[in-house]
Amino acid sequence: SIIRRQRQELKLLIAELKDRDKELNDMVAVHERHIQAWEDDRQKILTLAERCSLLTSELNERNVIIKSLTKKLKLLESQHNDSKITLENTQQKFKELTQKVSDSSVHCQALEEKNQSLHCSILELSAKTGQLQAREQELLTMLHLKDKALIETTDQITEVTSKFKTLEGALRAAKLEEFSRNREQQDLKLTLNDVVLQVNKMKDVLSEKMKESSKQEEEISHLKQENGCLRSELILAVEEAQRKDQLYQFAKSKQVRIEKELSNLRQVCVKQQRDLHFLHVNLDSSQDSRQ
Repeated sequence: SIIRRQRQELKLLIAELKDRDKELNDMVAVHERHIQAWEDDRQKILTLAERCSLLTSELNERNVIIKSLTKKLKLLESQHNDSKITLENTQQKFKELTQKVSDSSVHCQALEEKNQSLHCSILELSAKTGQLQAREQELLTMLHLKDKALIETTDQITEVTSKFKTLEGALRAAKLEEFSRNREQQDLKLTLNDVVLQVNKMKDVLSEKMKESSKQEEEISHLKQENGCLRSELILAVEEAQRKDQLYQFAKSKQVRIEKELSNLRQVCVKQQRDLHFLHVNLDSSQDSRQ
């Protein structure tokens, strides 16, 4: 009965050993799968680390580019402000020149009106001169006709001659004044032409400044768009790096769990080896007792 009981126990132990062996084989297979998965995760982590370093270097390069573009943008903004100040000064000068031109035009119009009045005076003096000449002719005819009234006629002729000389002097003075007025008018016309040329030049400079300002505004808008694109790319790269960091943390925690599970499996294997050793000892003792 003891031998039967021991045989029964041995059968149970062998069945249990088979079950334990099967469990160990399953655990070993699971452990191998875990090791393979851990190796795959390790390779993935290495590739992710390489990509993270590449992205970090690319991020640094993009930061350098963004800094240079920011400096260039600040420089262009300062140039734009200077161009605005220059444009305002040019507009002020243009207004002043326009005012001068208007004043010159008013002065020229006044001179033309004065010249017109002088011309009318000259016409009147010419008419009076013609009348005096006609009067002189009448007096000469009367002198030929009236020899008796020679003395009276001579006095009248001398008086008329003095008046005529006075009128000739006035006419000469009026002609000189008209000549000076014409010369002054020509000088004013030349000055007006010079002012118009300066105004046209200032208009050309103003148009060039406006074109340059529009070009600078277009370049600034282009740089702002490029800066926005680079910032969006930088944000996407940072988000991708954060996701990769999260994946790395997940893989790290998974590796910690796998190592903990491996340590537990090792402890279980050690315990099972001890149990097997104990069973072998019991088996040897039972065989010895049977013998």
